[in-house]
Amino acid sequence: MVDALTPEEVAALLKRDPGGVVLLDVREPFERAEAEIAPSIHIPLREVASRAAEIPKEKHVVVYCHSGTRSMMVAAYLEGHGYSSVSNLEGGIDAWSLRVDPKVPRYG
Repeated sequence: MVDALTPEEVAALLKRDPGGVVLLDVREPFERAEAEIAPSIHIPLREVASRAAEIPKEKHVVVYCHSGTRSMMVAAYLEGHGYSSVSNLEGGIDAWSLRVDPKVPRYG
């Protein structure tokens, strides 16, 4: 079962161990153009299987999308394919903007 982390938990994790965490953005390119959490790797959902080698297995991977649904699917996929430390950003980038970083624009 994939762990779901709140935006506050992810922010604390990034502060505590910035080099040990990778944020994986699985939204579409047009969404990424609207807003992003930096730094993060961008691999749209439909490309994750073919580009999984770009996602480091030795780090804690926190997957995010707009609201947390697509990212939960990707996190489960990664966990099933040998990634031992994977979490989903609960509420996605929208919750991140509301609860951690209001400078990240909200979109529709």
